[in-house]
Amino acid sequence: MRLSKLLMLLWRKIPFAAFAAVLATILLTAEAAPVKGLPDFTKLVNANRAAVVNIGTTGTRRPMRERRPGPTPPEGAPGEDNPLQDFFERFFGERPPGGNGGAQPHSSLGSGFIISEDGYVVSNYHVVREADEIIVRLSDRREYVAKIVGTDPRSDIAVLKVEAEKPLPALKLGKSSNLQVGEWVLAIGSPFGFDHSVTAGIVSAKGRSLPNENYVPFIQTDVAINPGNSGGPLFNLNGEVVGVNSQIYSRTGGFMGLSFAIPIDVVLNVYTQLREKGTVTRGWLGVLIQDVTRELAESFKMKKPYGALVSKVLPDSPAAAAGFKAGDVIVKFNNQEIELSAELPPLVGKAAVGGKTPVEVIREGTKKHLDVKIGELPSDDDLEVAHKDSDKKQSNKRLSASVRDLTNVERQRLEAPGGVMVESVEPGPAFDAGLRAGDIILQINSQTVASASNFNKVVDGLKANTSVPVLIHRQGGPLFLAMKIPADG
Repeated sequence: MRLSKLLMLLWRKIPFAAFAAVLATILLTAEAAPVKGLPDFTKLVNANRAAVVNIGTTGTRRPMRERRPGPTPPEGAPGEDNPLQDFFERFFGERPPGGNGGAQPHSSLGSGFIISEDGYVVSNYHVVREADEIIVRLSDRREYVAKIVGTDPRSDIAVLKVEAEKPLPALKLGKSSNLQVGEWVLAIGSPFGFDHSVTAGIVSAKGRSLPNENYVPFIQTDVAINPGNSGGPLFNLNGEVVGVNSQIYSRTGGFMGLSFAIPIDVVLNVYTQLREKGTVTRGWLGVLIQDVTRELAESFKMKKPYGALVSKVLPDSPAAAAGFKAGDVIVKFNNQEIELSAELPPLVGKAAVGGKTPVEVIREGTKKHLDVKIGELPSDDDLEVAHKDSDKKQSNKRLSASVRDLTNVERQRLEAPGGVMVESVEPGPAFDAGLRAGDIILQINSQTVASASNFNKVVDGLKANTSVPVLIHRQGGPLFLAMKIPADG
């Protein structure tokens, strides 16, 4: 019998006072019952909060850095001695108002968690950067002075050690690779100094690549993360740590629904290396890559866009020794398929240095297998390109573009066997492909462009009504463009 019919029957059969008592009981029971489909986080929090710690640091801040491009911090941003200083430098790329640019005492706050009973603690590198003293505070208010075991700026992970009188509570680790988009996750941390605050949400995306963070495939969530949450654990519903909360995206300085966590699979690898040897070693291939667009896929005779397009092979690199070429599209690395270019760096980074790794590439429409001996990632792979004047120029009516030869200085700095500087681009095929004045053309349709005169010969030999790849250098980095060759005449 439906509840509404039952209530109508009772209304007619029993006194009003008795009916009111029954109705009140039903309403109270319904209010106390949990909403179907929503998780109950209470057991998870009670079982794990003791192993989540608050981290406070004091130290001396180095002189102010040049501001990086980025959002402007909100009005009322904290001063030099405010514990939110690290937040503003981390997410806005500048120091908040209030400092004089010289070395100043500073403090910061953050979170972390105990990863082993013998006192090892994991947090973010940016939480303890430049710290002279680190205090780890537990939920029961015990405090310990921590030592830095090791840090890894590339992954933003720091490993600390505290000496306790007895074994400490430690968290259980899960596998971030098993996470599903849409899955519930929970964070415990100390936002704005409010210790052991709990927030929850879902996994929004996996494998996110952020600027200057090539070796971390971030977990994106909508869990509310604020200054002080950095370094704290991200849990799944089984109470397992699946990530370390690290960054947010914000235009206001506060949470806007986009937070990013370092996958625990990455954290565990870094933690193990830092604990055992104090440093982190990563694999290195020695290529610069970009995504494959639909137009580029067509120009490379691929049925669909996927993989990582090699725009440059660095000299004296493992890739150069293995025979990689600019224009290769890496579609498998160590037997794992590559859909997006951002998937490749983390796989290379965790590959064993010195080991042979199979790689599958598409070269000129044909799949090719290469074996590469993985090297160790150097400290700096940056390239510089200089733009100087030259006197040899050529115009090409077919592409509606003018080019000139590179100077010897430009060739040396580019480390390229050829190439020409684009002087001007008029409306036409080159302009439609995205070519602009100042670009340096290195290859057209996999043919090296050695000089301005050679450029015209290469272009004249292209088939009409086809799409061809064009490799250029722009603002110091290589880039492929897809160019449609017009019909003759």
